[in-house]
Amino acid sequence: MTLIATPAYLSTASATFEADFKARLHWSAETDAGIEDVVANILRDVQTRGDAAVLEYTNRFDGLNATSVAALELTQAELKAAFDAIPDDQRDALQAAAKRVRSYHEAQKKANGMSWSYRDDDGTLLGQKVTPLDRVGIYVPGGKATYPSSVLMNAIPAHVAGVSEIIMVVPTPARRDGVSKDSRGEKNLMVLAAAYIAGVSRAFTIGGAQAVAALAYGTETIPKVDKITGPGNAYVAAAKRRVFGTVGIDMIAGPSEILVLADGSTPPDWVAMDLFSQAEHDELAQSILLCPDAAYIAQVQESINRLLPDMPRAAIIAKSLNDRGALILTRSMEEACDISNRIAPEHLEVSSFEAHRWEPLLKHAGAIFLGAFTSESLGDYCAGPNHVLPTSGTARFSSPLGVYDFQKRSSLIEVSEAGAQVLGKIASVLAHGEGLQAHARAAEMRLKSTT
Repeated sequence: MTLIATPAYLSTASATFEADFKARLHWSAETDAGIEDVVANILRDVQTRGDAAVLEYTNRFDGLNATSVAALELTQAELKAAFDAIPDDQRDALQAAAKRVRSYHEAQKKANGMSWSYRDDDGTLLGQKVTPLDRVGIYVPGGKATYPSSVLMNAIPAHVAGVSEIIMVVPTPARRDGVSKDSRGEKNLMVLAAAYIAGVSRAFTIGGAQAVAALAYGTETIPKVDKITGPGNAYVAAAKRRVFGTVGIDMIAGPSEILVLADGSTPPDWVAMDLFSQAEHDELAQSILLCPDAAYIAQVQESINRLLPDMPRAAIIAKSLNDRGALILTRSMEEACDISNRIAPEHLEVSSFEAHRWEPLLKHAGAIFLGAFTSESLGDYCAGPNHVLPTSGTARFSSPLGVYDFQKRSSLIEVSEAGAQVLGKIASVLAHGEGLQAHARAAEMRLKSTT
């Protein structure tokens, strides 16, 4: 049977556009109650039983037969062996991507990640001390697909920030035929090699809610971390949501998204493939085209129909485009930019001959890709900026993962004797006004006597 992908065709000139647009855009981030119950039980069990619970769930969900959590840890020698074992082209590509990602995040750190201070005229020092987190956990998805790029994007900015210890967890399920080479499942050598390149301190072949729980609470074998980053499935997202507060988290990731603003100057095959690039992630991914040229939209639809049958993940792409995709005819590129800001997409391609003309109009996006030659996939792997991006409209108030996510800021205050005479009087008045006399007295005791 031939697969067909027909994204919804919408026009901003239509009287029903607003309703149709909202219906197409809608996606509920609410977690299924059954998932929440399962996750809550796993978290509670890991917190109570530690390694025993992690081992039980990992063997059950990943089909492994490990005898201890310690046996699921990957040694640095194994990571190095994986690095040595992968083909030269893969090793060179990982190293080139890692170099670009590291360079970008080092520039980010220099620009916005330093401590600072200044002194008032009276000698009072005010400032901010920026320090790295001590230990972070990075979750790398596994199972349906493997993501060495996610290792680079999570571990390298942590390393650049100065994090002392980076703990990686990655599920390595047994093969579907039930046969595994060892008790830790099928390990992807590129993921292990990426961990070696990125400077991962320790790595464990566990995943799911039990991995999040182990990182958040600590077990006999797996150390407790200060923050957990990295995407995962619904169970991982639910677990991260529940442990927030015990540890920090980066974000709750929803399905992947791409929005293409096109003026008709880019080959339609390129745009169709860019829409495919996110649709192939999973059936809930969303791919949208905004364009003021109806004839060009028709050409993109023709490209979709022609290119789809040759795609290895054609079934996933087709369902994603049919259920959540959209080709939207706008009155102008300006209107397209306005709609883009309403969507606040994860990935935003400005596939235009005048990309820099439209960029100032774009306020909300996880990452903005300028020009026809800037495919979103280059950002996913090797351009340099981070590919861990806000989804589901959260780009309105959230940012890409970066060095700043692995640092914390402490305020610095050193009040001089002269400064205390001014600030003490202000604090005294405010503290008395709040009914906090001890606060007031602490400030007043440092005031010079006026008698």
